[in-house]
Amino acid sequence: MKLRLALLAATALAFSAPALAADTPAYVTAAVSNPDRSAEETARDANRKPADMLAFAGIKPGDKVVDLVPGKEAYFTHLFANVVGKDGRVYSFMPTELDAMLAKHNPPTALPPDGTIDPKWPNVTFVHHSLTALNLPEKVDVVWTSQNYHDFHDKFMGPVDIAAYNKAVFDALKPGGVYIVLDHAAPGTGLADTETLHRIDPAVVKQEVEAAGFKFAGEDDSLKNPADDHTKKVFDPSIRGKTDQFVYKFVKP
Repeated sequence: MKLRLALLAATALAFSAPALAADTPAYVTAAVSNPDRSAEETARDANRKPADMLAFAGIKPGDKVVDLVPGKEAYFTHLFANVVGKDGRVYSFMPTELDAMLAKHNPPTALPPDGTIDPKWPNVTFVHHSLTALNLPEKVDVVWTSQNYHDFHDKFMGPVDIAAYNKAVFDALKPGGVYIVLDHAAPGTGLADTETLHRIDPAVVKQEVEAAGFKFAGEDDSLKNPADDHTKKVFDPSIRGKTDQFVYKFVKP
């Protein structure tokens, strides 16, 4: 009986833990399995496939990375911090374009002062500037934004001057630097669904980013979901966490 229970437990663990490819870099595996990550973060790993995302972005020890609009739990910020290590730096970037919305929360959301070092993650620096300027203290290797790009087109963020924003990302990167855009897909809809369903047409993203001087360098299909018919809001309980998502990589020449 004990042996059977042990086998069942091992089987359950195998199905609940995200599988890692055989060629996954050791520092990516270590970042995902780091015990400093919270239970809330690791519970999302099955849907967010962090090892695939980190490997596709090419983030490595010593890199300088920007996590644009990291979200309340800073899910990817902490993963990036674990990968880049003590010789790297992660800039957790909250744009001033969100200030008005955050002020309406009850209670209002308080943001750390610009330049604050995270006491738990000493290689993470909080940044608070406009998306169209970025104002980073150094050139970086990777700029990453996940499930946010569609919002930049929406009224509550201005909307953001997208051409100026993508040019600011281009200017912030080193030559050869990587820009990753991960978002909820709405193929063939242009910008029609950004406000209503919080989705965006991948073709629009590609066109806008390339207009800033970037070269398209491929996509990762780990987060694609053919069962998503693209008609539901991303917060709908039937699809939340399982939306069809695209992950595009662009490179600064």
